[in-house]
Amino acid sequence: MKLNGIFTAITTPFNEEGAIAVDRLRENIARYNRLPLAGYVAVGSTGESVLLTRAEVEQVFSSVREAAASGRILIGGVGSESTPETISRSKAAANLGFDAVLVKTPSFYKSALNPDALIEHYRRVAEASKLPVILYSIPQLTGVALEAELVARLAEHPNIIGIKESSGNVQRVGEIIAAAPEGFQTVVGSADTLFASLMSGAVGGVLALADCLPELCIELQRAVEANQIANARELNRRILPASKKIVRQLGIAGVKCAMDYRGYYGGPVRGPLLPLNAAQKREVEAVVNSLVATAAAD
Repeated sequence: MKLNGIFTAITTPFNEEGAIAVDRLRENIARYNRLPLAGYVAVGSTGESVLLTRAEVEQVFSSVREAAASGRILIGGVGSESTPETISRSKAAANLGFDAVLVKTPSFYKSALNPDALIEHYRRVAEASKLPVILYSIPQLTGVALEAELVARLAEHPNIIGIKESSGNVQRVGEIIAAAPEGFQTVVGSADTLFASLMSGAVGGVLALADCLPELCIELQRAVEANQIANARELNRRILPASKKIVRQLGIAGVKCAMDYRGYYGGPVRGPLLPLNAAQKREVEAVVNSLVATAAAD
């Protein structure tokens, strides 16, 4: 399975009563289907995975599978605190027609999560999963990072095919690429490190920014692939402030606000996350307007 390209880190849409808005999710996917995206990642961090019930996770998986265009790679976020629950969720993703699973690190018992514990966890998941496994390191949320030496050991397993590296640390990305065996694939989870990571050998990105500004992310990826480095550098310059403001500073609420402003359905976040205030919404709109105006001038 090739992970080259841009994947949207799908948001989970809620209605005003707090239930999953399945119709809105399908509408968003239908719009993404018109773009040359590599695929969709459902129930990841941007999908508010830790705020969903198990039944809701499977509801999202099913809805994404039904709405996704043929040929799109579907990756399900299945990481849980326990190894058995992670295995159970990976089996559910397989039964619901997904192509691979994304497994974030456990994090609650940090002091016990030494390399041996993480290797045992991931190898047990990889052995039991019917689908290829993609490691997921996002230490700014979990406090647990997958370092290059550990990733290289896990990459020896034939059912562990890659990593989504979301720390924002480009040096770590380069170290992983250098340490891992040939064929192991690294994708990044932050648009502000996409350009540098692609230049270091990453094959693509799973990006929250691609929920609201997918065209720019795709264009940057393709410019690097075509060795149009000056163009890619200019696209990166334009993407950086949007990624910083919408994703890094304002989080999922910022992403959903930008989606609403661009004609997708973002909708509310689920508590304990808070919605944006009026001033923050204006900041999002200003960033999006600036990018759209620049694109129109081009």
